[in-house]
Amino acid sequence: MSSDFETYEQDFGTLTADLTNKIGRIPKLSGEEKTQLVLNVDKQLEEVRELLEQMDLEVREIPIQSRAMYNSRLKSYKQEVEKLEKDFKRSRIAYSDEVRNELLGDDAGSSEHQRAHLLDNTERLERSSRRLEAGYQIAVETEQVGQEILSNLHSDREKIQRSRERLRETDANLGKSSRILTGMLRRIIQNRVLVFILGAIIVLIIILAIYFNLVLPPPATFPPSPPLSPPPPSACQMRGAVEGSVAAASYLKL
Repeated sequence: MSSDFETYEQDFGTLTADLTNKIGRIPKLSGEEKTQLVLNVDKQLEEVRELLEQMDLEVREIPIQSRAMYNSRLKSYKQEVEKLEKDFKRSRIAYSDEVRNELLGDDAGSSEHQRAHLLDNTERLERSSRRLEAGYQIAVETEQVGQEILSNLHSDREKIQRSRERLRETDANLGKSSRILTGMLRRIIQNRVLVFILGAIIVLIIILAIYFNLVLPPPATFPPSPPLSPPPPSACQMRGAVEGSVAAASYLKL
């Protein structure tokens, strides 16, 4: 940054030296030659003002600890330009001694006083004009800053509204998630209770089985009964058998 500032300083020195020389020559000229030189000086003064603006921008980019020195140098350059502008204004209405004596003769002194008075009035008007321009520029910049602030506030307001909507959606989603988690937790508790009950039933069955197998006595056993003998034949059965035998014998005899 400082190297750019020094480059601008070199250009400033070259331009101001040339301007000082040309401004000193203006009173000695007249006619078209003077007009051309005045236009040339006016153009170079505009270039010098642009250089000052560039130097001012460079100073703002310099670190704060080194900025004071460059600000002092820039201030002296601005004062030098103001002096050149005043000299230029005087030179445009001034004449050399020879030309003044030829044009005014004995009234040269009073005319010089009048020109000085007119020059002072012109300078006052130009200073007032510059102040008005500066005030107008400040007003325009203030308006632009205000518009930017309003735009930023509008943008921030929209962002806040969007954030609120997202928060509402998030809150609703959290409510749904909470209800879902509560239902899942309830089911988990129910399942654990059922598992506990089933486990208790199984353990009780195992205990009862062990109790009946180990603690209670086995049931009593009885020997098998002998086979029953057939009953003796009755009298009727014997008589029928005898009759049958007799009948059979009679049949054989025949």
